[in-house]
Formats: sequence, C-alpha cells, structure tokens
Amino acid sequence: MVRSILKKYNIKGGTFDQHFLVDSGYLDRIVAAAELSPEDIVLEIGAGIGNLTERLAKQAKKVVAIELDPRLVEVLKARFKACEKLEILAGDALKVDFPAFDKVVSNLPYSISSEITFKLLQHPFKLGILMYQYEFAKRMVSSPNHKDYSRLTVNTAYFAEASILMKVPKGAFQPVPEVDSAVIKLVPRPSPFKVQDEAFFLNFVTAVFSQRRKKLRNAILNTNHLLKLPAVKEAVNQLPAEFLNKRPENLKACELAEVANQLVKFKTKPKQKEEFIS
Repeated sequence: MVRSILKKYNIKGGTFDQHFLVDSGYLDRIVAAAELSPEDIVLEIGAGIGNLTERLAKQAKKVVAIELDPRLVEVLKARFKACEKLEILAGDALKVDFPAFDKVVSNLPYSISSEITFKLLQHPFKLGILMYQYEFAKRMVSSPNHKDYSRLTVNTAYFAEASILMKVPKGAFQPVPEVDSAVIKLVPRPSPFKVQDEAFFLNFVTAVFSQRRKKLRNAILNTNHLLKLPAVKEAVNQLPAEFLNKRPENLKACELAEVANQLVKFKTKPKQKEEFIS
C-alpha cells in the first residue's frame, strides 16, 4: 500500500532526505502504542506522504500534521482532501506554533531530534510515541556509567519518563537509511527530583557533560565561562567530596540536580534557558 503511494506520486526520497516507513506491521504497532481514543487530538511532525497520518485519523478526533517539504504537502492535500479530521500545517516544525494536542505520534526528522523534543516538552501532553535514530534513542534512556549516558539522558529524565518500545530495522524504510531506528514512549511528568533554577540546571548539565571524562571538580572549573559563577572555587569547595571525585557520567540525574542546587546559590545574574541538546 505505502509503496504504491510512493509510486503513484513519483516520490523517491523527498527534498529533505526523508526515509518513509513502509512496513505496515511497524506502522500498525506505532498506532497501537498510542492507545488513541475518539477524544484525542494528535500532533504528527514530519507527516511525509501520510502513511502514518491515515492510520491516526481513523482513530483520533483530529490529527494536526506538520510537513516542511512543499511537494509532500501537496501529496497530503491530494490524499486527504475529503478528510475533515485532518489539519495540515505547512512549515518548519521548529518554527510553527503548536496547537493544543493530547498526544504526539511521529516519525521525527532525525536532523532536529534534540530541538524538536525539547520544544515538545514545553507543551502539555499526555503521551508521545516517537521514532528516533536508534543511537539517539539509546542516549535518551541510558543510565549512569554507560557510554550512552549524556546530557540528553539527564534532560529527558528531568522532563519525562522515556522507554524504548521497539527497534525498527533500516529495511522497514524506503529509501533505506544507513541506520536503524527505535520508537520511544515519552510520558511527560513532574520532575522526580527538585531543581531550584531550571535554566541554571540545564546549563549546568550541558557544561559538565562537555567534560564528561573529567572529575566533576575540574569539569565545573573548566566550564565556568558557561556557568558564570563569580566565586566558583568557593562554590566547588562546598560541594560533597563524594560528588567532586566522580565524573559527570557517573552521577545520577538527581545527584547532578543536587550539585546544581548548591551551585546556583553562588549565581548573581539570571540566565536564559539553554537549548535541549544531545
């Protein structure tokens, strides 16, 4: 079915290097994981030719589909011109204002994975079923002392509960990408650990993970050009030795938050929130 649509509209890869999920089994499993109801408003980012869109619209109250590629926008309009449950937003998902939505179900553009995830987490929603590059997905759900543990892991843990639902092989796509993918279940919730200053915490995590192999003491001192603590040595000296002698990659998210909460007492100037980067 999906391959016939690609053939009908002579779509091979799209202007923006899209890889279309053509395996009906995986499409059905993604929609099933969303547990849609007739009351749900669903956001889909990177709708492509509408292979996922079609399934979502059958079960949801409404689907808001965002697509950047003008050619694919025309395909969506042609395919779903009679579908009153679908709203198509043509444009860049990083720039388009999101309407209110209950769930987000998407095969995300991998080049903007970090930025779009952070943008999504600034909005209230119940559930996300999101496709990422497999290596990126592993970083989202990693644990301390693992090579995949990163600032992405910590930032994700601050905003939401994340788990890998399924790995999707490259052969499930057309054209075939160079990497495997994975579907993440993302459930926003209040942070399980206390953060005194969210902007400072996110900035702190970004700073120290840029020196992930250094002991925390040195990582903080080496990145104070980002943290901007006027009395950084005094601040560091008041931190627990049990943390200072570990590397950032060895500390749990809650422990990093504890350190940030102590450091923020030495901050004198307010900072803007940093980007959610991997």
